[in-house]
Amino acid sequence: MSSTPIAKPRTQPSAEPNAVPASRDLVVDLIRVACMFAVVAVHLLMMGISVDGSGIGVKNPLTSLSWFAQGTWFGQVMPLFFVVGGFASLTSWRSLQRRGGDAGDYLRNRVLRLVRPTVALYAFLAVALWSATAAGVPGDLLTVIAAGAGVQLWFLAAYLICQAMVPTMAKLHSVAPYRTIAALAAGAVVVDVFRLGLEHNPWGFDSNPIGLLNMVFVWGLLQQLGFFYADGFFDRFARWQLLLGAVVCYVALIPLTHAAPYPVDMLTNQNPPMFPLILVGLAHVLLVKAVYPILQGFVRVGWVQKTMFVVGSRAMTIYLWHLPLIIAMFGIALLLRLPFPEPASAEWWLSRPLFYVAAWALVLLVSTPLVPLELASTALTHGAARPAMWRILTGTVLAMIPPFVVMRTALDTVNATWGLVLLVVAVALVTGNVPERAWKSPRRVAMVS
Repeated sequence: MSSTPIAKPRTQPSAEPNAVPASRDLVVDLIRVACMFAVVAVHLLMMGISVDGSGIGVKNPLTSLSWFAQGTWFGQVMPLFFVVGGFASLTSWRSLQRRGGDAGDYLRNRVLRLVRPTVALYAFLAVALWSATAAGVPGDLLTVIAAGAGVQLWFLAAYLICQAMVPTMAKLHSVAPYRTIAALAAGAVVVDVFRLGLEHNPWGFDSNPIGLLNMVFVWGLLQQLGFFYADGFFDRFARWQLLLGAVVCYVALIPLTHAAPYPVDMLTNQNPPMFPLILVGLAHVLLVKAVYPILQGFVRVGWVQKTMFVVGSRAMTIYLWHLPLIIAMFGIALLLRLPFPEPASAEWWLSRPLFYVAAWALVLLVSTPLVPLELASTALTHGAARPAMWRILTGTVLAMIPPFVVMRTALDTVNATWGLVLLVVAVALVTGNVPERAWKSPRRVAMVS
């Protein structure tokens, strides 16, 4: 999920001020938007609601499909998200450097782009959860709803960590690209060895927190693959070589998941992330480059570009809000006493396209007034100084904490509330709206007063 807005589609090739730059890779934009459609579809299909005499039941119908775990080798799109995010990140970082910017400028921009839309979600969730509590909604039901509404927030923690790494990792990429990739891969393997090796230890030690280190190594390596993509590395290979490379990645997954302790289901491998996700991400980018000419032709179609712009310009907002809105949609359906087919039945599957269209209509409707939060300028106000580096770093760390806690413990009323406070403080720290050194100039203070 890149924080770089998708360019407005070209309407007239001449002097259109918002026309797509010739140097922009629209295929990357297409991938981001396609992944967004896939994420919404998967999360929608994971919610199977049944209503009978015993009450309301919720289960994941996808797990009943015999091919689902294997299908995640192709349908798990988050590794590809981080690859295209790496492409956009390196492009933005280099552009910022050419304009004289530094790591502080980059990190400040990323925090504002990612956190401002998240503040709106946290504010809504905090108010909604406290209101539901005051209205007497049963605690166990509210726990399930809150947890479901915050599932997607893990991405914000992981992506902020990777974004904080960009200036350093870009430098390492420029001086030692292959050694950097090798070091990240080795780190991911070492973390997995310790985590999985201690999984059934006699001391009752929970080894899962060890795997959190792979938020740096696994997601960081996938971001690094995006750097290679940006440098044209994958363009050096013929189509058959790209396809062969993807096949090799998938073949390598077989012993790792069937003869080794890694799960076959790549969604299970996600939090904390494990090494097989690297192979999935590499396979996906190789397949993308193998069909790149076809995708290039596709993105030139007018309606495709318009769709890319509408969805891409509010990608972060859509990602943050789609789960709460899907839950709300099903809640409304329950209140209206609409029929709910048995999950995973033929009738259930036939009704999913209608719910999918309804979910997207709701998401686009709600996201429209929220788009300004995502697209608002990160430029300093006139006469304002950029915040000190300690403020930017502190704001970045504070912004990581709320989604990280949700990833580990699930969303609830309490962490939605204090999480909102931390996110607001994080934005305030990096905004930098205090005139530069005004307090140091008595004459300037007198003039202002």
